[in-house]
Amino acid sequence: MPKGKPAGVPCIQLTDDLRCAIFGQPERPACCAGLQASEEMCGDERVFAMRWLTELENLTTPFSL
Repeated sequence: MPKGKPAGVPCIQLTDDLRCAIFGQPERPACCAGLQASEEMCGDERVFAMRWLTELENLTTPFSL
């Protein structure tokens, strides 16, 4: 996504099983490559991880003035 990914919009690189299609490749964005999963972030179920990622997107979305 040349101009970035809007919050709440799935990445165009996600496969049907929700994996990154460009994982480990040089064209993978630095923001994705730098995101390191942790137990605090992922919890013990996918719903917890998705809530965490949604909150992270909301906190880092630029505000229009």
